[in-house]
Amino acid sequence: MDIPLADLKVQYTTIKREVDDAIQSVIDETAFVKGRYVKAFEESFAKKNGVNHCVGVANGTDAIYISLRALGIGKGDEVITTAFSWISTAETIQQTGASPVFVDIHPDTYNIDVSKIEERITLKTKAILPVHLYGQPADMAPIVDICERYDLKLIEDSAQAHFAEYNGQMVGNLGDAATFSFYPGKNLGAYGDGGAVVTNDDKLAETVRRIANHGALGKHDHEIGGVNSRLDGIQAAVLSVKLKYIDQWNDDRLKNAKIYNEALSGIGDIETPGIHPAVKHIFHVYTIRTSRRDPLCDFLSENGISTGIHYPVAMPFLPPFKELGYTSEKLPVASDYQNRILSLPMYPELTEDQIQHVCDLIKTFFRKR
Repeated sequence: MDIPLADLKVQYTTIKREVDDAIQSVIDETAFVKGRYVKAFEESFAKKNGVNHCVGVANGTDAIYISLRALGIGKGDEVITTAFSWISTAETIQQTGASPVFVDIHPDTYNIDVSKIEERITLKTKAILPVHLYGQPADMAPIVDICERYDLKLIEDSAQAHFAEYNGQMVGNLGDAATFSFYPGKNLGAYGDGGAVVTNDDKLAETVRRIANHGALGKHDHEIGGVNSRLDGIQAAVLSVKLKYIDQWNDDRLKNAKIYNEALSGIGDIETPGIHPAVKHIFHVYTIRTSRRDPLCDFLSENGISTGIHYPVAMPFLPPFKELGYTSEKLPVASDYQNRILSLPMYPELTEDQIQHVCDLIKTFFRKR
């Protein structure tokens, strides 16, 4: 039985007619850039997130960069963020001229360890950029408190956490702005790149929209130098279709994660994902830990099971950030986990039989070794 890490095709077959009709409508109206399909999605996404504004942009990376820039982050500033995420989180900080300041992760949740944030604050610190990694919200209450006490901006990197919740409140409502990615493999994924910035701040939303559109709100209205980063009509139309199903898909992911947790309990040295008691985890990926990661990965691959590593190198140890001087001693948890994490197949349409097959193979691997 071959099982992919994610299966975008099987999801498409369940909504094929709606998606095809939506795409055809955009083509028929040649509404490729901006237009009513983008506007409709922005309004729906904002409403579902419980925020006042959504600005569609070209991708999740641009969403972070534009948010940082709109909040005035620039040369000489520092932005505190997690040591463990996709490179977009930190490279965008550098793109503004600021410097990322990395904090180690909590051993249970993979998210930024809030107990280690304050010690990293300096006079140059202007913002905190937590990541809701793997679909689990960061522990936001302490972060909000720190930002209020030190007068810092707060941007939520929600690229992997569409409609996850913290203390009953959806992510995206907890800071000055939140950023989302609609990369195809995300829980709410387009059929190409896409992203969004959400906020309750009217002025900030206007600034974000202006930066994303060459510094203009209307044609030739270039008050500042901006970038070209706009969500296109086809992607917006696809996302509007998928938005109707996202709650069920997220619930199915959580159900599948619970099946995994039970089936993998007590196998070898496997550690299953921890869930913070205050959150609704939407499991963008399902990531275990084991000291036998590489041979287990090879064994599963040989038996038709696709896996992933999110991420094989913690951000501070990547070449763009090495000059900042971080060592494994400074970031012991992130340093350790980069060698032990393994993501197993996770998508809403994954069946219990498929999950059990994966877990049976893992049992076989550890029994033989």
